[in-house]
This record gives sequence, C-alpha cells and structure tokens, in this order.
Amino acid sequence: MSTANPSPLWQPTEERIAQAQITKFQAWAAEHHGAPSDGGYTALHRWSVDELDTFWKAVTEWFDVRFSTPYARVLGDRSMPGAQWFPGANLNYAEHALRAAGTRADQPALLYVDETHEPTPLTWSELRRQVGSLAAELRALGVRPGDRVSGYLPNIPQAVVALLATAAVGGVWTSCAPDFGARSVLDRFQQVEPVVLFTVDGYRYGGKEHGRRDVVAELRRELPTLRAVVHIPLLGTEAPEGALEWSALTSADVDPVFEQVPFDHPLWVLYSSGTTGLPKAIVQSQGGILLEHLKQLGLHCDLGPEDRFFWYTSTGWMMWNFLVSGLLTGTTIVLYDGSPGHPDTGAQWRIAERTGATLFGTSAAYVMACRKAGVHPSRDFDLARVQCVATTGSPLPPDGFRWLHDEVREDLWIASVSGGTDVCSCFAGAVPTLPVHIGELQAPGLGTDLQSWDPSGKPLTDEVGELVVTNPMPSMPIRFWNDPDGSRYHDSYFDTYPGVWRHGDWITVTSRGSVVIHGRSDSTLNRQGVRMGSADIYEAVERLPEIKESLVIGVEQPDGGYWMPLFVHLAPGAVLDEALLNRIKQTIREQLSPRHIPDEVIEVPGVPHTLTGKRIEVPVKRLLQGAPLEKAVNVGSVDNVELLRFYEDLARKRA
Repeated sequence: MSTANPSPLWQPTEERIAQAQITKFQAWAAEHHGAPSDGGYTALHRWSVDELDTFWKAVTEWFDVRFSTPYARVLGDRSMPGAQWFPGANLNYAEHALRAAGTRADQPALLYVDETHEPTPLTWSELRRQVGSLAAELRALGVRPGDRVSGYLPNIPQAVVALLATAAVGGVWTSCAPDFGARSVLDRFQQVEPVVLFTVDGYRYGGKEHGRRDVVAELRRELPTLRAVVHIPLLGTEAPEGALEWSALTSADVDPVFEQVPFDHPLWVLYSSGTTGLPKAIVQSQGGILLEHLKQLGLHCDLGPEDRFFWYTSTGWMMWNFLVSGLLTGTTIVLYDGSPGHPDTGAQWRIAERTGATLFGTSAAYVMACRKAGVHPSRDFDLARVQCVATTGSPLPPDGFRWLHDEVREDLWIASVSGGTDVCSCFAGAVPTLPVHIGELQAPGLGTDLQSWDPSGKPLTDEVGELVVTNPMPSMPIRFWNDPDGSRYHDSYFDTYPGVWRHGDWITVTSRGSVVIHGRSDSTLNRQGVRMGSADIYEAVERLPEIKESLVIGVEQPDGGYWMPLFVHLAPGAVLDEALLNRIKQTIREQLSPRHIPDEVIEVPGVPHTLTGKRIEVPVKRLLQGAPLEKAVNVGSVDNVELLRFYEDLARKRA
C-alpha cells in the first residue's frame, strides 16, 4: 500500500517550511515550554500528546487567548468522556472572532458570493457593528446565556452575524440549511427548543428560486418555545405576520458586549447525519472550539490576515462552523451560497479565482466530478493565489491527488483531511511542513493521539484498524442534548474501548506517520477475514467512465454466509452488459483483491445520500438484512427516500 509509493507527490520548499506558522510556533514553544527544537513535525506532535497540558497552555499563549478570569489548571479531570478543560477560566468565542476589526477595520472580513459569482465584501468594522447591534437586540428579546438561537439559513453573511451575536450574549447557536425539509429541521430543532429563529423566505440554487415560506410557517407552529422569528428577505418578500425584520435589528451603531462565560459553556449544537433514529444533538464548548480551531486553522492550515479562506459548504454541515472560525486568525472568509456546479462543473474554481482564495476547500466528490467532466482549472482560471486545495467528506482517491497535481499546479499543497462533526475538527490532515504522498493524509493533528487499533486494543502500523483517539481533545462534545445520564454519548464513542474514543472509521497509520482512511468501520467489507473499506472499491470502480456512482454493501447472512453486492448508477447512455460487468470485476481483481469481487453487480436508479452528501451505507445494509424502511433509516435525513424503496424491494424479493 502506501510504503510502496515512497516518493512524495509534493514537498514544501525550505522557504515555505521556514515561513510556516507551525515552524515559528515550534521554535517559540521550544524556548518557552520545552518543546523539541529539532526533529520537525514528528517530534512536535509526539511532545504535543506526551505533554498535553503544556501543549494546550502554549496554544493559548501563542494565539493570545484572552481569559477574563484565570484558569486553575489546563486539564482538571482528564478521563474520557468528561475531561474538564481550563476550569475557572472565562472567555468569549465571538470576542476572539472579531479581534481583527481593531487592526483591519476597512479590510473585508467576509466575501459573499452567490450564483452570479460576483463577490460582495463585508468589512471587519461593519461585521463588528452588525454583531453589536444584533447582540443588543437579542438581549432586549430576553435571550440569556444558555438559551438556544436557531438559523434556517443558507451560507450568507447574515448567518455569520447571527452566530457571532448569539455567542456574544452567551446563547447557543444551531443551524440547518434551507434545503432541509420541515421534518428534518424539526427533528433537530425540537430537541434543543430554540427561543429565536432566524429564517429566509427562500433560497437560490441551480439558477432557480426555491420559496420556503410554507416551511417557515410550519417551523413556527411546531416550535412552541420561540419568542421571536427574524425574517431575512433573500427573495425580497414581505416579512410574515409577527416576524421581526433583519434590517431593523442590525441598524444600530453599538459596540458588541461580550458575555464572559465559563470555558466549557456551550457554543453551538451540531447534528449527526441522523441516518438511523433522531440525529444526535452534539454540544461543543466556547473554549474548546476556540482553542481547537485556532490550532487547526492557524497552525495546520497556516492561515493568517493575508489569506482568503473558501470552503464549499452549507450551514447544515460542520465545515460551515469551521469556515466561520477562519475569522479567529484574522483571515477573510469566502461564503458561497449556491449550487457547487452552477452554471457548470467548474463553478467552484471560478469562485476561487474571483475571490483570490489562498486555501480552497471542497469535497473529494467534487474533485472527482471535475476529473470526469474534463475540467481544466489551471487552463481556464487564474489560480495563482491558491496555495492549498483541501478536501474532506470522503477519502480523496489517489486519482484525485494526481488530477489536482496535474490540472491545478505541480507546486500545490493537497490536504486531504478527516475528522468529524463530533469534534468539529480534523483528527488528521494538513501539515504545511510535511510532504504529501498520493492517497494519504499527511499526519495526525497536534494534541491528537490518533492510533489504529485491532479489536483487542493493540496499536497497529501499516495495517488496517479502528480509528481511536487515546487522549481528550478540547472540542470533544461536552455532552449530547437530552442525554441526562450521558449514556448516549458514552455508547456512541466509548463502548468498544473503555476510556478511548472510537470514531467508527477504518484507518492505516503508516510507518512514515501518515494516515490512510478506508471508510466507515461499521460498513466495512469483510471477506474471509480480509477487511476493506468501501472507499477503496468506489475509487477503483468509479474510474470507469460508464459508472456515475456506486454503493457496495457487505451483508452478513442468517446462515453464516456473506453477500456482497455492488450497486451501480450508470452514466447516461451506458448499459450494464457482459462487457462492462467483466471490466468492473477485472478492475477490482487487479487493483484491489480477488476476494473483493462483488457477488452481484446490480444497476440502480441512484445512490442515496444524507442531506450533507454522504453515501448511505449502513441503512441500506439494514434494509438488505430485512429491516423495514422506517426502522432502518430516518427518512428526513435522506436526499431521496424513493431511492431507498428500490433496496427495500430488492430485500423482499431476495427473501
């Protein structure tokens, strides 16, 4: 696997290594905190997990985190779950997110882009003014620390203002994108009982307008805790009866007042994809997110005031929250609201060009779609400012690495990153001072003791195992909402290896310290004891031009047998004939292993996804094992429920 591929695809220059924030941090931490001054990233990472308290103390000093009351110690109780970070400390996330307004008042904090692809700037001073005005209005509406404030909003500047104003008053932010239907939104918001709802009248996507007034009316009916609804007229309609106008709440010229809250005070609630049962309502803290994101964005992504940070995301995905945190490093963040491929597949590259993005983040699926569509980014767009292209959402296949290298720039830092909504951060990914090897994430993150374990809890090198984290991270959930005894939280991550976070991904930690992600461990394919992630099969099969998308499932049968079908969604005009079947099997045999040739290849009308774009594997597996649709999946979390009926019917016929 990876070790057979020793020469890196990309290597940072000596100058780049010297200029990286992480290099400067290491030299400073060596002088002030006993970090190793040589041995590069590997030595720094080792120190960061061995000396966890000292490392995080160093992060707060390096980034000048403002504690309004001092902390007693870095880590009180360090057991998982339940580690206590910086007990005694008070601070405010929004105060740090708006700090650059002091030195960069007239520079853009946000660049907003819609489907016209024309960037509209919002300066730091204007962002700070709007947050100050809205925070004062929220207080006037009776919003108190701990109250939930919700947004049914696309990726627009108003969403950022609302999040920051909520954090400024000590409220708890939560958001859903307006492509979520009413049931999906209610499955999330009803759990947390918001007192304020920010909403649009609709949104634009793919060149069309999509009205949302009926959904908003239903949300108002079904959320009895709401004291106020704020109308943002994105499509230009009048505010519904009883709703407040956004413009009226953001017109005052007042400095924001930042509520000083305990380090572990809740900042926001994120939701798991909710493919089975209600989505988990994941609560993360003001201090934990502040520190984790400063480390991730300032050191790993190497972002600073001269950068422009664009990640294609919606407000229903953790990457939106991560994008907003770019403000912590004084970076200009780029908000794109629209279809990722409108008016053509090259749209995201055009936005990167138009906004002067230095870090462009997207999905592995988008990169592969560009490759298939014959997009030529460097030929058609001026991407001279792009230093790094980062991908997440699913593992970036080796072909994706090669395509970015060939079609964007040879001297391109390609950062495939992997983390989770659960920590709103990355476990492994970008390191500006390390080489990039095809198909690999550069390294585990600082302060993250990431390992690959076998079922008995033994660490593995160059072998596939479970992704575990053996020490606490500040952004791990402080709890799940409505989980009073913590049992749901415990069962989600800590029931396999007591006291150790098991994430549910199959990974390989290579002997050179890089990481390979193979897909979800709960949908892992296990043929005759040989385990393989589904991502490996998708990567091989979807190179074939006839195959638009695929889904592979390994189903344990009641008689002890194992059935592994491969479902293929064909490109227009393609036919699943004997020739294509043979090519599919030959591809898997030659590129992966003869053991992973599917038992059947079945043409399907489409592959179902979660609303955040992940292929739905486990619920399909449950359907194929005979579970009824409503027990196998939370239908509100799926992009197209009708597609699932195909798999349900198939299970019935097989039975």
